[in-house]
Amino acid sequence: MEELYSKAETLALRRKHIGPSCKVFYAKDPLKIVRAQGQYMFDEKGEKYLDCINNVAHVGHSHPYVIKAATKQMELLNTNSRFLHDNLVQYAQRLTATLPEKLSVCYFVNSGSEANDLALRLARQYRGHQDVITLENAYHGHITSLIDISPYKFNQLGKDSKKEYVHVAPSPDIYRGKYREDHPDPASAYAEEVKKIIEETQKNGRKIAAFIAESMQSCGGQVIPPVGYFQKVAEYVRAAGGVFIADEVQVGFGRVGKHFWAFQLQGEDFVPDIVTMGKPIGNGHPMSCVVTTREIAEGFGASGLEYFNTFGGNPVSCAIGLAVLDVIEKEDLQGNATRVGNYLLELLAEQKEKHPLVGDIRGVGLFVGVDLVKDKQKRIPATAETLHLIYKLKECQILLSADGPYRNILKFKPPMCFTMEDAKHAVETLDALLTEIEEATGMKTENNASANVQCKRKTTEESSQPAGASESINHVNGAACRQENGIYSKKRSVPSKRIRT
Repeated sequence: MEELYSKAETLALRRKHIGPSCKVFYAKDPLKIVRAQGQYMFDEKGEKYLDCINNVAHVGHSHPYVIKAATKQMELLNTNSRFLHDNLVQYAQRLTATLPEKLSVCYFVNSGSEANDLALRLARQYRGHQDVITLENAYHGHITSLIDISPYKFNQLGKDSKKEYVHVAPSPDIYRGKYREDHPDPASAYAEEVKKIIEETQKNGRKIAAFIAESMQSCGGQVIPPVGYFQKVAEYVRAAGGVFIADEVQVGFGRVGKHFWAFQLQGEDFVPDIVTMGKPIGNGHPMSCVVTTREIAEGFGASGLEYFNTFGGNPVSCAIGLAVLDVIEKEDLQGNATRVGNYLLELLAEQKEKHPLVGDIRGVGLFVGVDLVKDKQKRIPATAETLHLIYKLKECQILLSADGPYRNILKFKPPMCFTMEDAKHAVETLDALLTEIEEATGMKTENNASANVQCKRKTTEESSQPAGASESINHVNGAACRQENGIYSKKRSVPSKRIRT
């Protein structure tokens, strides 16, 4: 594929014209990606990378069915939702059919941030209340209203950055949170923390508008709330006149496998008042949605203000949304998430038994976290080791990210066409690299075998399969990716400087 600029020129122009706070992956050696297909991305040299990061390209990069739907509608019409069009109502009907019956009214917007901002407006208009309860380490979007309710962001701004109308509850993390796996009822214990916040808020004359949480925390470290937590929190919040907002921007659309929505992991007796969705909804096309009850929607309309979004719900976006739903169903991607996700979890569980660096494995479907630690008993986060590992995986042409409050959680959230062969290849490479790190730092690996990491792969884009192929491409005839630098220096010391990915 012919390039307009060399990688060096592209980087120089980016530094000149793009805001400095807009970061890139692998800042020390960023990737220039020119093409993607299925679960693979290709750089300007044709090198192929297994994408374990991209939950946006939900049904696979460059899916031909989605592209065809977009192109066909774009050739006919694209306009705003003030004109009648079948795509809008058909998509709303299809989307709400995946949700509990009372969640029946849609507002279409263009990003997860827009969706969460609108959800706050709906909640505050509903009862006229203002305050919001959020979770530790939560991230809900990049605009001002959402930075205010995202400790993941506002904690970086200093101790006085939290607004008085924002209240932070403990993350329901049973591995390194306040109530852990040995607690007899962590769901109730964490919910009681929310109840205490509500009571304290009311004593101070304030009123709760909403509790907002990702159905599974992503930036917060792949945290899966204990079953029953959301039910109890919703009970307390609704009694205080507030609503429950389930943020499905990262984890919705069948990623958890057994359910279409991650909040459904809590049980059939839990239904949020508002659900927000984004990232995977358009397979890379900028679109999102807020779904709520008829009662809350009518309360929002009672303000007298019209709600209009120029691009939200346009015919092209709705055609793409419909195509994504079709592919999820026709290719059984929910079933694939269950099968491959279970296999991935089994492989990673073996690594936990083998490697002292692996403290915890948690996940559902194709949403999996690996919590790396320096000490399994004390659960000390292995931040430098994790971020070093991310770079070593990149050298092996596997793209993975690290997150969580200590940046020590490996995050698996690949396109939903990810295969068992992909999972096996990723974990085998991870196994060898963990062994290298443990040898270099003096940690004891269970099998005491010396590591010799070979990045088995095909290296050019000519080795890729056509879109829609059912099996992954084998990775063979690769070069060694072990290097005598950083963690593998003669001093065998882990770099303490935080590596940004």
